[in-house]
Amino acid sequence: MKEKIQHPKVLSGSQDLLSELDRSFQVWLSTLTVGVSPVSVGLAYADWLMHLSFSPGKLMGLCLDATEKTLNFKPPLLYGSSLHDDPCIKPLPKDKRFGDESWDQFPFNVYQQSFLSLQAWWQDAVTDIKGVNQHHSDVVAFVNRQFLDAISPSNFIFTNPVILKEIRETFGQCLVKGAWNFFDDTTHLAKGQLPTHLQPFTVGKDLAITPGKVIYRNRLIELIQYSPMTDDVYAEPILIVPAWIMKYYILDLAPDQSLVEYLLKQGHTVFIISWKNPTAEDRDLGFNDYMKLGLIESMDVINTILPDRKIHAAGYCIGGILLTVGAAWLSRLKDDRLKSVTLLAAQTDFDRAGELLLFMDESQLAFLDNIMQHQGYLNKYQMKTIFQMMHSNDLIWSYLINHYFRGKRTEVTELMAWSTDATRMPYKMHKEYLEKLYLHDELAEGHYQVDGKEVVLDSIKTPIFCVATEDDHLSPWRSVYKLHLFTDTEITFVLTNGGHNAGIVSQLNNPRRHYHINTSSENIAYISPDDWLEENPLQHSGSWWPAWHQWLTAHSVSKKVSPPTMGNTTYPVLCDAPGTYVYQK
Repeated sequence: MKEKIQHPKVLSGSQDLLSELDRSFQVWLSTLTVGVSPVSVGLAYADWLMHLSFSPGKLMGLCLDATEKTLNFKPPLLYGSSLHDDPCIKPLPKDKRFGDESWDQFPFNVYQQSFLSLQAWWQDAVTDIKGVNQHHSDVVAFVNRQFLDAISPSNFIFTNPVILKEIRETFGQCLVKGAWNFFDDTTHLAKGQLPTHLQPFTVGKDLAITPGKVIYRNRLIELIQYSPMTDDVYAEPILIVPAWIMKYYILDLAPDQSLVEYLLKQGHTVFIISWKNPTAEDRDLGFNDYMKLGLIESMDVINTILPDRKIHAAGYCIGGILLTVGAAWLSRLKDDRLKSVTLLAAQTDFDRAGELLLFMDESQLAFLDNIMQHQGYLNKYQMKTIFQMMHSNDLIWSYLINHYFRGKRTEVTELMAWSTDATRMPYKMHKEYLEKLYLHDELAEGHYQVDGKEVVLDSIKTPIFCVATEDDHLSPWRSVYKLHLFTDTEITFVLTNGGHNAGIVSQLNNPRRHYHINTSSENIAYISPDDWLEENPLQHSGSWWPAWHQWLTAHSVSKKVSPPTMGNTTYPVLCDAPGTYVYQK
């Protein structure tokens, strides 16, 4: 047997110091790269460039394409003609940057068409190259898009006709207001505060104001029981498990925008979890700790207040993933306390999990691991930056143009105010979440473990109500739909319009809302998501909330009962809702 080489004691004792040097360097580097691994990006570009260099046909095609696009600019470049009637290239359907008619006039039409042609050329350059790893191709396309979005003519004063028009009409006052907006934003950011225009809504006063009581608190959660709004209620209570990436009150925004309030008015008893905003002291809290301290302990408390009552559980986003794992784990334990499971914009398969997968490879996770291990958590600003980059036109550049160049503040809504109330992610939980679910897809593949044993989604036998949204970039609806592949139970699937947040906060009085819905019984043959949509073309107008209420009542005991007490002797009222954890910064 080959003997193991023994390192000198001096070198062996220095390993921790050398590892800390690596970690410190990468933490410093992350401040320059907004948490993105330069090695991961470098490998993606190397893969793309090497395969492109060995593709002479592709290179020749790109040269011919560039020549053709250049020649198309000859008339407007020479004569200053308008491109309004016959543009060389049109913006993508959701690209609103060049919607104003002033972009059709010379020379702005040349700026616009040049940029759009360059954008289309680069898109062609990074696609359809045989041999390139698809993940690497997506990363290159994403990084190129960030660069192109940054140099768009809409982002500069002298190449944006809308800004120039604003300057003329206000005699430059818009720039003065914009400078003040910039000063206000940077000053408050330096103090760790929200800018003035984002402070019109206050939690407990304008947001999260549905009456209720905190009846339980542990190191991770506060459990809120809401006051009943009807004389009698359905026997089975509802437990809502919100995401802990942001604060819970997205589901209790404001009057007429609160899913909690709607359920109470329909005669349901509602409990909701308010998660703690973790600090470095919580670095060792794992994903399964969230399940046990959050979902399971909440169910235990509810069953103490309402003994022998089954529970309708609903989980939103990562809270829905947690609920899915918990439901499978309870099934393994022969625990039948769940009456039903509702999943809101929650994935169970991460093979096609949207643009977040761009940040999921071994290099990127190792980079993030060093950052989180150093801090003990993932900073809320690091998460926010990644989300903003996914929609940089809407969340970064349009903000800069409107607020700093045009001097116009965007009208703040309750949902916008909530979106600024970010939280941190504890080191162990986020590491497990990214590695086990996103990178290795353990839940879909049946390898995810709780207490050393796998939990299998097929063991879930309770009926499921699953909601996905058409424009969700975090939980794409076709990915959410794949739940049908992994479970053998009744699934009512709802596809509603809107995005990850707005599609779920689907208040009743919103005329722009619609949804598709259908129920698949157990043991039915699987069909693809596109086939499902083709077979269910009927658009139901309005919010999906009433459809969920009808589904809940159909899966509840028909006879109503008196509302429960607020807490009990075992779990007395601790304070009024929204509690204390929601205020943690």
